[in-house]
Amino acid sequence: MKKLLYIALLLPFLAISQNNESLVLENVMITALPEKIAEFEAGMAAHNKKFHADGPYGARVYSIANGKNAGKYMLIMGPLPWSAMDGRPSSTEHDEDMNKNVAPYMMPDVEVNYMKMHPELSNFSKDFEINNVSVFMVDIKRLKEIDFMEKVVKKVVKMQKEKMPDEIYGIYTNEMNNMDGMDFGFVTFFDSMSWMGREDKFPQHFEEVHGAGSFSQLLADLEATTDGDRAEIWSLRKDLSGPDAKVIAATR
Repeated sequence: MKKLLYIALLLPFLAISQNNESLVLENVMITALPEKIAEFEAGMAAHNKKFHADGPYGARVYSIANGKNAGKYMLIMGPLPWSAMDGRPSSTEHDEDMNKNVAPYMMPDVEVNYMKMHPELSNFSKDFEINNVSVFMVDIKRLKEIDFMEKVVKKVVKMQKEKMPDEIYGIYTNEMNNMDGMDFGFVTFFDSMSWMGREDKFPQHFEEVHGAGSFSQLLADLEATTDGDRAEIWSLRKDLSGPDAKVIAATR
């Protein structure tokens, strides 16, 4: 049942901009040409370390391990407010490097999503290092966004905070309408793959927090507000990323 919880797209960084603008992550899914993977990775690594090394334009790269996107790369820039998008790296040197050393080794199908962070629902209560990420993505029914957040997400978050207060996770919603099942993301960060095999106590924990019969009601509310979900495991590629793996809670 833990797959009911974990999502993404994207990854979490809990900062709030000084003018209280919402922060977003730019998620870019890329496929390398199969015969040019070495060239693609070399170009991506050099590009990110030169132009996207840190700050709001810092870019981390993840390998997707399962599902229909297995073998692809997820590049995530941010978090940053929309007002900062116009200042993103776009110099002649930046664009020439991208066009010469990265783009020629990519497939043309690139998918981009902008995921809004919800710090009030997320938990970044301590410093941590990114290693593996469980990304649980939900396709919300049309006009059911409010019901989904109130009847499902907020109840799950309450359970998480009471029963798993040390678990680091982020909650995101897509800024753009889409038909690809990428409306909502629950992203959990973990170190070892043994985390995936731990005992699942979600139904038990949920009823301990919300009362007998509440888990059955949660399933009914899920069915009424969503059209489906999927889960992916992403692993950070430190060698291809600009920033290091460290996330400082105090800055989020």
